Amino acid sequence: MTSLAPIDSFWAVVPAGGAGTRLWPLSRAGAPKFLHDLRGSGRTLIQETHDRLGPLAPGRVLVVTGAAHRDAVAGQLDTLAPEAILAEPSARDSMAAIGLAAALIERADPDAVMGSFAADHVITDVEGFAGAVRTSVEVAREGWLVTLGVEPTFPSSAFGYIRSGEPLAEHPGAARVSQFVEKPSVEVARGYLAEGGYRWNAGMFVARPTVLLDLLADTDPGFAADLRALAADGSRMDEIWPRLPRIAVDHAVAEPAAAAGRVATVPAAFDWEDVGDFDSLAALLGADGVPMTVLGDADVRVVDASGLVVAGGRTVAVVGLDDVVVVDTPDALLVTTRERAQDVKAVVAALKESGRADLT
Repeated sequence: MTSLAPIDSFWAVVPAGGAGTRLWPLSRAGAPKFLHDLRGSGRTLIQETHDRLGPLAPGRVLVVTGAAHRDAVAGQLDTLAPEAILAEPSARDSMAAIGLAAALIERADPDAVMGSFAADHVITDVEGFAGAVRTSVEVAREGWLVTLGVEPTFPSSAFGYIRSGEPLAEHPGAARVSQFVEKPSVEVARGYLAEGGYRWNAGMFVARPTVLLDLLADTDPGFAADLRALAADGSRMDEIWPRLPRIAVDHAVAEPAAAAGRVATVPAAFDWEDVGDFDSLAALLGADGVPMTVLGDADVRVVDASGLVVAGGRTVAVVGLDDVVVVDTPDALLVTTRERAQDVKAVVAALKESGRADLT
């Protein structure tokens, strides 16, 4: 059996939300980053996510996305049955999205184990990913909530961290999670890497649906009951959905469950990239010895310059600028530096405040 063989009773859930404001003007509220091909591979991020998960969970992939994006997702994932795309009437954060999928799977397959994997992550080692998922499912069958921990490659302040505790003797490499740590400063993150035992929290969770919902019920029984009521009667969506709390699965379930000793982590021995801004996109796409990275088919002319150009059709010329970011779209042009890439979200906030929702 290869690592890509189907996993019995394994269901894959793909939350597809967020606007990717730090990738503006490429990513917009109406066309988030998961709908874009950010690697020049010919496949969008959500298509690549489905490509990884489909062989492991054939016929058992659910996508949870906003109602505004349902048609676009269905167009890109045209092999999915219509009922496999769950449309949220409004954004309620990840607990509501993942919890609704868990409640539906709980009713459909009593033996199920589900895994939640974001639609916008870049993972090119498909076999390494599949192997980590397979191990996580084995651990989750025993009642654990499992998170895949990504090996840190630098002291990032952009990610939360998982602190590993006692190893699980029956599952080599897996360990109990002693603590989830919020996004630290670079200095604190540097200490984590020096100490060892810390991994990035990439938000990839695996559990039996009943375990996930029962853990939620431990802290918010009404929330869990509402999700199960929705799964039992979808016609109550307009009644129930607006009252669901806006909270991430990390805060609603993972952190309190870790404090209660109910969470395990499995090492993710594969390259992983969140592509959170244009600096990380430039690093992902950059090739040794090539100073300027170009994404797109437009004519780009470079003279003594380096960085990233995302071109939308017009000829773009960059002269004498180092580590520049140029993103050219039909209605907006961004020019910044890789160092200031995180600040792009401030532009989006200002546009919204000034009433330019047409640009965001």
